[in-house]
Amino acid sequence: MTDPHNADQDRLKPPVGDNRTDPASTMRIFRSFHETQRTQRIARAILALFFVLLALYTVRGFLPSLIWGCIFAIASWPLYARARRRWPSRAHQIMLPIVFTLVIALIFIGPLALFALEAGREAEGVFRLLNDARRSGIPAPQWLAHLPYGRQAVEAWWNDHLKEPADVSVLLGSLNIGHGVKMTQQVGSQVLHRVLLFAFAILTLFFLLKDGDSVIRQSLNVSRRAFGKRGERIALQIIASVHGSVSGLVLVGIGEGMLMGLAYLVAGAPHPFLFGVVTAVAAMVPFCAIIAIGAVALLLLINTGAMLPAVAIVLFGIAVIFLADHLVRPALIGGSTQLPFLWVLTGILGGAESWSILGLFVGPAIMAVLHMLWLNWSRARE
Repeated sequence: MTDPHNADQDRLKPPVGDNRTDPASTMRIFRSFHETQRTQRIARAILALFFVLLALYTVRGFLPSLIWGCIFAIASWPLYARARRRWPSRAHQIMLPIVFTLVIALIFIGPLALFALEAGREAEGVFRLLNDARRSGIPAPQWLAHLPYGRQAVEAWWNDHLKEPADVSVLLGSLNIGHGVKMTQQVGSQVLHRVLLFAFAILTLFFLLKDGDSVIRQSLNVSRRAFGKRGERIALQIIASVHGSVSGLVLVGIGEGMLMGLAYLVAGAPHPFLFGVVTAVAAMVPFCAIIAIGAVALLLLINTGAMLPAVAIVLFGIAVIFLADHLVRPALIGGSTQLPFLWVLTGILGGAESWSILGLFVGPAIMAVLHMLWLNWSRARE
């Protein structure tokens, strides 16, 4: 006999070969799978962001060095690629990065070493001058008599505080020597820190040159996956901005320093080469070269009392600065990225205020990207 209970179960079972499923159940399974994938993507993104922030926090002290190394690599890459095409041997895969790294390091170390030597010699002269002043005082220089305004007040102060040896000793004794020693220690600590950061930037430059092709390929792949083709255009805009900043700031600054160095030599200023280097460094920041030029003119006036050469240096410097900052520099920086002069100037000055020297290159790059995004959005609206 057949069990009635088993018979009922057989009637409830679907026929053999009937693989039909409930559509609602299928949708639930699909939605669950889709939500699981979405949750995993969000979790991976959060985990990646966490480790990126953790890595940035870990190397935060060396971020300026890494950025400087990238700037050096971007600026020197066209010349490096040309040299690599000329000497394609595998033996040069290590030698060429080493040579380029050493050359770029010497570009910075050479002038600084000369400046340190000249500063040491001048320090000896200052110490001798102080010793002579303690023994015999400092007589009033001749150029005081030619001052157009305030001559009597300046001469009276000089005679009261510097003419007699006792007055000089009192003036020097009023200085806070302990504060000067503490400041010297702080300066030495900062110099050591800067040297370490510069060494790390040079090391970063070497590895970027050595593995540049791989770094470029990976960076382009990441930008395409993250932002699409616009991400690649943003990267190219940043690179063009860095090239323009190097040409407009560094090369123009060196040109201003060379011209002013020749002017210092013709005018008879002391240490024309040294002050030419100082002027070149100051000229990398717009409108700052006039400070160095004015200081050299004042030093020339104090040493020789020659009013006409000092005035000629100032006037020639103003002309050079005007041409460089208003014509040459905006064309070089903004020409490669089609950046208006106001955007260039805002990026340089704002970057220098926010990022110090590093901002001279970071600021124009940020403004170049912002200008490109602005153009894209404005055209999209049209």
